[in-house]
Amino acid sequence: MKNSELSKEVSYALRHAPWKYELEMDKNGWVEVNQLLDALHRDEKWKDIQLSDLIEMIETSDKKRHEIVDGKIRAYYGHSIPMHIKKEKQQPPNELFHGTARRFLENIENNGLLPMSRQYVHLSIDIETAFQVGKRHDNKPIILKINALEAWNNNVAFYRGNEKVWLSDNIPFEYIQIVK
Repeated sequence: MKNSELSKEVSYALRHAPWKYELEMDKNGWVEVNQLLDALHRDEKWKDIQLSDLIEMIETSDKKRHEIVDGKIRAYYGHSIPMHIKKEKQQPPNELFHGTARRFLENIENNGLLPMSRQYVHLSIDIETAFQVGKRHDNKPIILKINALEAWNNNVAFYRGNEKVWLSDNIPFEYIQIVK
C-alpha cells in the first residue's frame, strides 16, 4: 500500500463522496477517524489500514491535504460536495497566484475568478505551484497574479487552505493581473 493511493482514497471520501462511505460529516468537514477507518475496512484493499497509516500518510505527503485533530479527520480543501464547508477568514499574503487554461481567460476577464465546480477558488502562494496546477488543464497555462491584500482590504474573503494553498469565494477581475 502506497501513501499516495491511500491519500487519493481518503481525499475522495472526504472531499467528493462522503455518502458513498456512509460518513457523517459536520459543518466544518470533520469526520470521526474511527468512522473513516470502518468505511475503509469494508474494501479488501484497505482492510488492514490503521490510524498510524493515516498519520503517516499526512506526515509524509508533500501536499498537505488532510489533518487529524482530537480523533477527527478532514480534508483541508478541494471539496465538491453540496454542503458548504465553513472556513475562518484570514488575512492573505500581499499576492497569490492562480494557474488556468487559456480558454478560460475571457470568462475570468468578464466575471473574475469563480469556484466553478468547487466550493472555493484555489490560489497558490507561488508561480511555480500555480503553473503546475494550470498544466492540468492546458499545456501552456495562463498565470494570474492576485493582489490579495488589496482585495482583502476591500472586503474580499480569503481562507487559508494549508501552507501553499489559499481559498476565496471569488476574486473580482480588478484584483487580477495576467503574468504569463
